Amino acid sequence: MFGDLYHNRILELAADVPHSGRLEAPHGSSVKVSRICGSSVGVDVRLRPDLRIAEIAVEPRACALGQAAASILARHAIGKSLEDLQVAREGLRALLKDGAPAPEGDFWELRHLAPVRDYPPRHASTLLAFDAVVEAMEKAIADRGPGTV
Repeated sequence: MFGDLYHNRILELAADVPHSGRLEAPHGSSVKVSRICGSSVGVDVRLRPDLRIAEIAVEPRACALGQAAASILARHAIGKSLEDLQVAREGLRALLKDGAPAPEGDFWELRHLAPVRDYPPRHASTLLAFDAVVEAMEKAIADRGPGTV
């Protein structure tokens, strides 16, 4: 039943999450928790002066799907703006909820999560990392104030 969800690339990504852990003195942090399954993903970010990610740390305590999404995020988040990550998050959400094609560009590997669309209870845990990074960046930008990064 779940063989199409947990294929080899999902398991590889879930087993190799770069930038794992937490950052000391992050500019912004967020922890998102799925009420359905209890999975959680924490994200810390430090921003460059141009408000793009300089450093990221992710702490996934999630199923293989949530960990795979966190892995894809962590591999490509450095150098990204809030807008870039919002677009990636909405692309993943559309992939899962509307059957849209996977995002292109750096986040193209989100296509491996396309089978999750047929399992709505898994959507929330799959989106956790992207929801957390967007919130962490919003907090970092708000806390820094205009022109003070």
